[in-house]
Amino acid sequence: MDVHTAAMVNYVDCDVDEMDTKNRKMQHCEDRVDSGVDSLKEDEYRKIVEEMETLSLPGPSVNKGMCESWTEDVTEDGDTYLHLAIIQEAEDYAIQIIKQCQNDLFLNRQNNQRETALHLAVITDQPHMVDRLLKAGCDPRLVDQSGNTALHIACKRGSLACFSVLTQIQTQHLHSILSFPNYSGHTCLHIAAINNYLSMVESLVQLGADVNAKEQCSGRTSLHLAVDLQNLDLVHTLIALGADVNSLTYGGYTPYHLTFGRQNSEIQRQLYTRTAQELRAMPESESEESDEECFSDEDCMYDDIQFCGR
Repeated sequence: MDVHTAAMVNYVDCDVDEMDTKNRKMQHCEDRVDSGVDSLKEDEYRKIVEEMETLSLPGPSVNKGMCESWTEDVTEDGDTYLHLAIIQEAEDYAIQIIKQCQNDLFLNRQNNQRETALHLAVITDQPHMVDRLLKAGCDPRLVDQSGNTALHIACKRGSLACFSVLTQIQTQHLHSILSFPNYSGHTCLHIAAINNYLSMVESLVQLGADVNAKEQCSGRTSLHLAVDLQNLDLVHTLIALGADVNSLTYGGYTPYHLTFGRQNSEIQRQLYTRTAQELRAMPESESEESDEECFSDEDCMYDDIQFCGR
């Protein structure tokens, strides 16, 4: 078993080095060590075989990290061999690596942009690789330097194939991912709405995404964002999905309030009829001191400016 593993590791090293077209210099791996099996006597060999048969090997779910040297090799950008194989869409190489790293922490290694292999598989639109990575134990909850999970990226890029795989495998994490905002305060639903992927918006809500979730910057819902974008089709889709037309931003504005000064009168008409009557008026701005406010006696002493008592 050790001989087979050693042979496979060095086979991957050689192939991946040839595959590296990014011209990134990899750290040198340790030299291959001869197993010495051929030099054993027959009795010694049989004894080793008997001992190996009695060994209790850990199951594939054990997650202690691999000790093979090639798993520690990275480029100057922090990319592992697996990252490179996926970036270059070298599927055969990537599959070899994934098979050797089932349920291992190596699969979740992040590069300098904090991208995992799963992020890169979505970015390069490789749904089959997304499927393999998830089934091998990749964590779909990990985020990149912008706070995006792989599903956030699929929603941003409109990759329906990757979206489908991500929402059908490891669904135990799906609810938390759907409610998780990235570092801009946007959930997957907000991102899909902003990019006008209507079918994806519908799927997200059907999967359990909160259609009235507020983005964290100003408290706008997807319906507020649709008005900002002047996207009538998106407004209709969100209303049909149960969006609350009376939802208020942190500043107290309904989606209808955001139609003022905008060109699409149809959006304004659609929201006017659905908005509660008491919420149709624009909210009052915070009170500010008026220029006509009465001043104290000290404030009124500066009608005439005196210099040196004159």
